[in-house]
Order: sequence, then structure tokens, then C-alpha cells
Amino acid sequence: MAGPENKELLEIILRGIRQRGAIPFAQFMDLVLYHPQHGYYHSPRQKIGPEGDYYTSPNVHSIFGHLIAHQLHEMWEILDHPSSFTVAEMGAGKGLLCADILRYCREDLPEFYENVHYVLAELSPAFLNEQRSLLSEFLEAGKVEWIYPDSLLHGQKPFTGCLLSNELVDSFPVHLVCQEKGELREIFVTHDGNTFGEISGSPSTPLLQEYFPSYGSPLHEGQRAEVNLKALDWMEGVSRTLKRGFVMTIDYGYEAQELYHPSRHQGTLLCYFRHTPSPNPYERIGYQDITAHVNFSALIRKGETTGLPKIGYTEQYRFLAAMGLLQALENFEKSFPQNSLEFFKNKLAMKSFLVPGGMGTLFKVFIQSRGLEEVKLMGFQDPFTRSIYKPKKCAN
Repeated sequence: MAGPENKELLEIILRGIRQRGAIPFAQFMDLVLYHPQHGYYHSPRQKIGPEGDYYTSPNVHSIFGHLIAHQLHEMWEILDHPSSFTVAEMGAGKGLLCADILRYCREDLPEFYENVHYVLAELSPAFLNEQRSLLSEFLEAGKVEWIYPDSLLHGQKPFTGCLLSNELVDSFPVHLVCQEKGELREIFVTHDGNTFGEISGSPSTPLLQEYFPSYGSPLHEGQRAEVNLKALDWMEGVSRTLKRGFVMTIDYGYEAQELYHPSRHQGTLLCYFRHTPSPNPYERIGYQDITAHVNFSALIRKGETTGLPKIGYTEQYRFLAAMGLLQALENFEKSFPQNSLEFFKNKLAMKSFLVPGGMGTLFKVFIQSRGLEEVKLMGFQDPFTRSIYKPKKCAN
């Protein structure tokens, strides 16, 4: 295998295969990413940022969090200014998005800041420690608290506000399937004593057979694809915990017809190690991230059956532009000294959200509501009309 690997985690996986035979890929991926002692997300090594394996939008520039904060403020206004507006963020990574949102609200939206309460639902002990360190000032102010994800999704603390996630659903373990001789088959992981291998077999659960008629698009002969059953369970949990308000899901993916288009003959599964993508999930065990594109059609349709109808779905660059990214960039260029390195760093970072083929187009913003009549949000308006966002400054 190329690169480092976690020997203890590898042995746990191999022991399971020896004892039970070939395992569904979803089980393999769950162990690799979420084993409580050795999984990728539970390890202390850096995962996000220049020293890690991938970037997220909050790593690029704080303007991302500022614009999200502005959308949350509008949601608070639509809900008639509740005295307790909870933002529950799942899978918050280092906590950068939370920090950017709260700092912006404290300075530019003080009334909203007084009424907002931020809850972080975190599974990873490593990320939890980073979040507690970064958000210490807000912990002391009583603005943040932590909860175990299962406790949140089982509705132990139902709330009014917004459940927020940024690059969460793409990290859920997925089943791999393929179309063979007119039938849907599942991919199972094997090991011959030297290397991992794959075999196809009958689906391990009937839910896979039911998935494509309900949430997907027909596969072509020989086509491989991913099925994210956990995303459906997650949506049910979200419906239990949200009393009234919004769900904002930011992630990369497509609606089903595009996601399962025959041009994606091998699916979308990718691994990331030190910012280098790889299609091979069977190397660098415990040291590389594994992801798959989100099927937004599944989230939309599951939401409709669980009381979470769609408000809007759009590309991230259009959402950020509608919230005022272009105006913020223009204001920054007018107010910041243009002969400094910091000016160019900030300008390039902000413009990266608009680059075709980059984060701005690959990532989507999907918002649902609960307990509300028809709602129109600023983020889904024409992005090239005048925005109500008027930042006083642009922090780097």
C-alpha cells in the first residue's frame, strides 16, 4: 500500500473479514473513518487546511461565515425574532464557521447576537478539542455548547432555529452498487491475505433495491454508484430535533439525474491525502479521507415526507453572490490598502468562491423549512440584483 497506514485499524478490518467473510463497502468505510479509537476522524493528525488533507469554505476566507450569518439573521427575522434562536451545527471541523458567524454577529448584528445560541454536535474528540480552544471566548460568554450528535438527532433537545451543516453528508459511509446483467448488485470488500479486493453480490439490505425508484435514477449496464442510506436516517433525525425553523445543508453533489448520469460510470467516490485526490480507498488506511457526492434529490424527497419541504437549492456561488459577496468584494477593494500582500491574499481568497469549476459551482446550498408557510430567502434571489448586505469591513 502506498503511504502510511494505521496498523491497528487495518488489523481490526481484516479480523472482521476473516470472521464474517466479505463485508459491505459501507461497513469498511464506517470503520476506516469512524472507528472510535483508530478511525480517520478520531485521529489527532491535522485534516483540514494547508497541513491537512483538504480545505473547506471557512478555511478559504471569513467572508463565507459572514454571509451565512446574514442568512441566519434573516431566518431569525422570519421567525419573528425569537428570544432563543439556536444554530445547531453538525460536523463543525475546527469550529471556524462558528467562530466567523459569532464574531460577525457580535460586531454587526448585536441584537441577533443577544438572542442566538450556538450548539455544536461533534463526534470527533480531536475536532472537539480544537473547537473548545478556538471558541473559548464564546464558551465563557455562554454562547456555545456541545452535544453528542446522536443525542441531538434523537430529539433530546428540540429547538427553534437552524440546523446547519457544511460538508457533513458527503462524509457519511456509503454502499457501493453496480448494475450487472440488468440487476442491482452490491460491492463487498474482501482480502486475500495480501491485498483488498471487491466482489459483487446480492444487496445486503432491501433498502438498496428500493433506493433508486424512490430517490435515484436508473443505472446503466456496468455502471457503479454510491447509495447514502445514512443520509436518509439523518434527515429523519433532523425532523425530530427541529421544532420550527430551517435546515441549511452545504455540500458538494448533484440531483439524482445528474449524479447518476452514465458519464459518471465509476461513481464519485474519492479519497484525499495531503490535498491529493485518489480513487483508491484501500490504501493509507486511517490516514486518508473518503467521500462521495451528495444526492440532493434524496434529501429533497426524504424531507418532503418528514415535514421538511424545500425552500431553495442552488450553486454556492449564486447563493453567496445573492447574499452580497460581489458587493463585499467591491467594498474591500475600496477600503483596503492595495499595495500590500494582505490585500492580494484576501482578494484572491474571496474571488475563489466565484471561480467556475471550483467550490462555487461544485458546492450546493440546500435549505428546508419546518412549521412555516411559503418562505423566500435572500440567498435564493437573483444574485445579480442589489443585495441588502452592507458590511462595515472585511476581516481577513
